Amino acid sequence: MRIGVVGHEGYETLPGMLERLERLAPELGFELIFEHGLRAGAGADLTAATGIEALLTLGGDGTLLRGAKLLRGKSVPIIGINLGRLGFLTSCSASDAEVSLRRFRAGDFTAEPRMTLRARTDGGQGMAAGAGEWLALNDFVLHKGGFARVVLLSISIDGEQIGAYAADGIVIATPTGSTAYSLSAGGPIVAPRLESIVITPISAHTLGVRPLVVHPEAEIVLQAEDGPEELLLTVDGQGGTQVARGERLIVNRSDAPVMLVRFPPDSFFSRIRQKLGWGGLKERDDSGNAE
Repeated sequence: MRIGVVGHEGYETLPGMLERLERLAPELGFELIFEHGLRAGAGADLTAATGIEALLTLGGDGTLLRGAKLLRGKSVPIIGINLGRLGFLTSCSASDAEVSLRRFRAGDFTAEPRMTLRARTDGGQGMAAGAGEWLALNDFVLHKGGFARVVLLSISIDGEQIGAYAADGIVIATPTGSTAYSLSAGGPIVAPRLESIVITPISAHTLGVRPLVVHPEAEIVLQAEDGPEELLLTVDGQGGTQVARGERLIVNRSDAPVMLVRFPPDSFFSRIRQKLGWGGLKERDDSGNAE
C-alpha cells in the first residue's frame, strides 16, 4: 500500500515520528513515499510519485492543508497526525499514531468528504488576471495586507448585487473553514456535512454588515472599488497572489472534495467540545463530571 508522507520540519518530534513510521511500515505493508527533502535517501519523491492510496501529514492543521494541496484534487484519504497543540483537522495525536495506523490498515475508519472551493480572476489588468485557478479546503481571504485603511469590496452572488462591504477584507470559507479564520472574524460554525459557503467580513466598518451563509452552488464575485492598488488573496492561510483594484475574483464550489480520515467514536462535535472549549468552562465541566 503506497502511502505519501508530508511533514513540518519545525516540530522537534518529527524525526522520531519518521523513525517510528519506518519501523512500522513493513509490518503494515506500507510503502512510504516522502515529500522532497523530508527523508534523505528514502527513495521515491512524493512530488513525482503516482498512485498513492493514502497521505500521511505530520504536523498540525497547516501541514494537512499543504498536503491536501499536493494532491491536486485527487480523491486520496488524508491521515493527519497531530504533532502540535490544536490539530482540529487532524485524525489523531502523535501518541495514538500507531494504533490509528493499524486501524486504518484494518479498514476501521471513515473517510469524510469535505467540500472545497475554487477561485479565479477575470477581467482585470493586474498580474493575476487569467493566471490560473486556486483550490481551498478552508478558505480564500481577500484583504488589504499592511495598509491601515478599510477596503470597499463589491459583492455579488449568482449575478445579483449584494452590496459593497467597507472592511479590512473578506473571508470566503467552506464548512471545514468555518472553524478557522472565519470563526475568528465572527462567522458561524457550520457542521461539515451541511455543504454551504460562508462569507465573513473582516472588521466591517458598518455594524449592519454580518456574515452570510449561501448555498454550495453559488457563484460569488468580489471586486475592490476603493483601497490599495492591489489586494492580497490568501489561500488556506498559505500564500496566494495579488489582485488588482477593479479585477474580479470569482469563487465557487470545486468538484474535487478532500477526504479526511476519522476514527470512531471521534466526531465533529466531540472536537468542538475538546479543541474549542464548546459548552462552557473546563473547570465547571470537570466539576459536573465528578458529581
